[in-house]
Amino acid sequence: MKPSISALTILRMVLLGLTLGSGPQLLAIQAGVHALARATDDHYNHIKTLKAQFTQTYEGPGVSRSESGTLWLKKPGRMRWEYSQPHKKLFVTDSQTAFFYVPGERQARKTSVKQLDDIRSPLRYLLGKTKLEKELDGLSLARDVAPTTAGNTVLRGIPRGMKDRISEILLEVSPTSRIIRIVIRETDGTTTDFHFSSLEEDLPMPDSLFRFTPGPGIEIIDQRQISQ
Repeated sequence: MKPSISALTILRMVLLGLTLGSGPQLLAIQAGVHALARATDDHYNHIKTLKAQFTQTYEGPGVSRSESGTLWLKKPGRMRWEYSQPHKKLFVTDSQTAFFYVPGERQARKTSVKQLDDIRSPLRYLLGKTKLEKELDGLSLARDVAPTTAGNTVLRGIPRGMKDRISEILLEVSPTSRIIRIVIRETDGTTTDFHFSSLEEDLPMPDSLFRFTPGPGIEIIDQRQISQ
């Protein structure tokens, strides 16, 4: 088994490169980014579930809002976003179908995961058999972006196939190879910032947590039929 490389070791490799000339410096940085991406992939590819507290901040022309709640992830492709502040709402997917519901409303929206056009989709980087260097074009060290926590490293890239919508994604990675922040900048100037805390891995999670069971009188609006 190959020994894993910690993010702290990778960061030291990058800093060492900064003391060298331009050619060696660039090679050292590229090697550091490759090693950090590989260590992050390895970490997430070896866990089955993830629970975290999240804060989601949206900034757009004339609009600014912040929401928070709890996120559950389970392989393969299951997500549950339970918003608690400032208002309760639920986004859940069982890997095939996604539902969005606001408690108190009489309708819930339903759509196929394959047709899902949701800004939360890139969160698959947190759990799944993906490789950052294949998913993100131009993956590089974001030297101009300060991490929220000292010792973390910030990477940037553009999601493959999404250049028409997303101008860049920033990933903040901890020394333990955990992604604790994802910033999504869209081409229209809007920014969505996800920050994760209290991460817990490989907790038991029943599949029922990722199913939506509507209460009495709740109408399901199938957006797949509306778009046809």
